[in-house]
Amino acid sequence: MKFVRFAVQDSRHTGVLKENTISVIKGNIFEKWDYTGQTFSPSEVRLLAPLEPNQIIGIGANYAAAKSELPREMPSIPVFFFKPTSSVIGPNDAIVIPTAIKHVKFESELAVVIGKEAKNIAKEDVLDYIFGYTIGNDVTAPDYFHEDGHWTIGKSFDSFTPLGPVIETELDFKSIHVKAFLNGVEKQNSSTDLMIISVEQMIAYLSTVMTLKPGDVVLTGSPVGAELVSANDIIECTIREIGTLQNPFAAEKARVNV
Repeated sequence: MKFVRFAVQDSRHTGVLKENTISVIKGNIFEKWDYTGQTFSPSEVRLLAPLEPNQIIGIGANYAAAKSELPREMPSIPVFFFKPTSSVIGPNDAIVIPTAIKHVKFESELAVVIGKEAKNIAKEDVLDYIFGYTIGNDVTAPDYFHEDGHWTIGKSFDSFTPLGPVIETELDFKSIHVKAFLNGVEKQNSSTDLMIISVEQMIAYLSTVMTLKPGDVVLTGSPVGAELVSANDIIECTIREIGTLQNPFAAEKARVNV
């Protein structure tokens, strides 16, 4: 099932996308919801990020270039970071490059949406706590990385977390490819079996540190091939089973002092 959020003029809705029809729903997608009977064509709506996350957690450097490069031992403490919910945008929204930044980088990722409260869960039980999956673009400003390895500022600017286009609840994440196309040219294309820390391992680990809640989004890492980009570039993050998350890059408009 594919869940979407969308806008029609000044109103916002949640719906289920099936073929070429969006059926509007009411209620909490993580608990109980019903169809309202109202429908739209995708051409009639503007897609938004498919949810308003409770929190966003990312993992760093989680893909090997080839299976032969996968480490034999997992790191004892994986590198995780937070991204603010204020950085979230939806499909086709502009990723704004602030004037103070020289370079930004796209990072196409599988994003996991938590569906129920999880604390101290075993990796064998992780699937029971996942609601679905979407695509994330973990946009990054390397100029703002701290020399001691602090990443948060460089990942926190407004518009630096595009999500979408849907939440797909039926997905075998072990057999998908995460791709990115910059101005139509393929830059990333890796199977999730090149993840250093698996989805099950990372979510089980996080649950030992913090209580995960419905609506939390976990960005699972980006394949090799991410590049620096500029204003007017267009990035397409693609997972065939979910869809394509497309966003243009735009320069921040200069502030006018009055």
